[in-house]
Amino acid sequence: MSRNPEVLWAQRSDKVYLTIALPDAKDVSVKCEPQGLFSFSAKGVQGESFDFSLELYGSIVPEGCKTKVGSRNILCSIQKEKKGWWKGILKSEEKPAPYLKVDWNKWCDEDEEESTSDLASDDDDAAYVGQDDGSTDDEGMLCIALADLPDLEKARGN
Repeated sequence: MSRNPEVLWAQRSDKVYLTIALPDAKDVSVKCEPQGLFSFSAKGVQGESFDFSLELYGSIVPEGCKTKVGSRNILCSIQKEKKGWWKGILKSEEKPAPYLKVDWNKWCDEDEEESTSDLASDDDDAAYVGQDDGSTDDEGMLCIALADLPDLEKARGN
């Protein structure tokens, strides 16, 4: 019987990023199909099977999908066929599976992407796919600066 690993996702207007939490994975297989079907399978440390499939919100470019297998997780960058923001990761309106969660460390809102374009480049992918998989909570936060956060004391009225 196979299990589902925890999967974190984030998006930009041109890409979707998936981080699959599966330490020391073996026999990793990732398949991207143009209509937006993403399939993953791998073996865990003790030989247990992990797999899942996602019917992504929109079409993708299979040749633009990149995967990096690290010692703690698998990083996938998926190129969208059409540039634009998806209202969610999945085509289905149903609630996503419990193993699929938003990656707040890499999240960027649509209106924030423009303001960070000087920080980001077309090489974002290379940096993301090639980054050390021993990530910390501070990595991938191009879109959030402390100065942009509201003063919580003022918001509470203190």
